[in-house]
Amino acid sequence: QVQLVESGGGLVQAGGSMRLSCVASGSSFSINAMGWYRQAPRKQRELVALINLSGRTNYADSVKGRFIINLARDNTKNTLYLQMNSLKHEDTAVYYCDADGSLGDSWGRGTQVAVSS
Repeated sequence: QVQLVESGGGLVQAGGSMRLSCVASGSSFSINAMGWYRQAPRKQRELVALINLSGRTNYADSVKGRFIINLARDNTKNTLYLQMNSLKHEDTAVYYCDADGSLGDSWGRGTQVAVSS
């Protein structure tokens, strides 16, 4: 099993920056890729950004050029980051960390990001 814990959410003004973190522990050796998703009120969960172990990334069009995903690995855990710049009110959502690998798909409990306009 993989355990995911997100942190770094909060309230920020439009135009500001924020960095989210997600620590993956447990069977982190089984992970092939990790990503960030978000869900705004009354909307479906959507992909924000993905990264695989080779460092290949994929971003939603709405965040390209503003958000950066990266992954740090050591012997015991993976730490996923999402640097969010030039934040907009429409970025307000609960952000979830996801890990996909040989043991299946794991999700964190989410961290709230609120951007005031």
